[in-house]
Amino acid sequence: MEPVESARAVVADRHPEARAAFLGGSVLTEHRTALSDLDIVVLLGEEAVPYRESFRYADWPVELFVHTEASWRGYVEREVARRRSPLLFMCASGFLLFDHDGVGQRLGAYAKELVDAGPPAASAAELEDRRYALTDLLDDLAGCTEAGERLCIVFEIAQRTGELVLLLDGGWLGGGKWLARRLEASRRGFVERLDTGVRVALAGDPGELVSLVDEVMAPAGGRLWEGHRRNGVLPPRLAQGRAGAVRD
Repeated sequence: MEPVESARAVVADRHPEARAAFLGGSVLTEHRTALSDLDIVVLLGEEAVPYRESFRYADWPVELFVHTEASWRGYVEREVARRRSPLLFMCASGFLLFDHDGVGQRLGAYAKELVDAGPPAASAAELEDRRYALTDLLDDLAGCTEAGERLCIVFEIAQRTGELVLLLDGGWLGGGKWLARRLEASRRGFVERLDTGVRVALAGDPGELVSLVDEVMAPAGGRLWEGHRRNGVLPPRLAQGRAGAVRD
């Protein structure tokens, strides 16, 4: 069965009362593979309980995301604040399978608006924290002599560097393959350079990767370690006590 036909059959079988549904993910794009699944967002009435479930249907792997309109908006709001929202993109760029009462059109249009507007800008403090973390990792890499540790350090550097690129470019974050796709859309050729740096670093020569990381951090101020400070958060009981003492 073709993806759209199969996705509609899934919803009809699991939730015949659904108000609307979207088919998202890679399955309808040039990125489709033999292992691509059906990412389906289903919108139910407000009395329903939202849930997520993974299962197989007619030889298709299925990821079902079931929401009410209110729960959809709540999840999207929290995910947008983190600059990473698979749910938002499934509805913004997904295929509207059906729409019985207009909720699909409404939320799809709203999702497109949010995607086009872009994620919240990174604060100066967040950029400093990310520079600090990358600086610390580069120091760990410089002193590393054990292959297993090098493996973990290098891949942590690669992920954090990619995320910093997207933050500096004002792009949406993503995990796994979506991090690579967002990076390629933001800076063409960067993923290839990062891949080369990682491979060479794992072979024992970190120079190319280190140079790339420094290049990425430079517009934000470069490496940061000495003098970096963040105050901790007091437990609520102690915080209330401090506030009371100040008032007294």
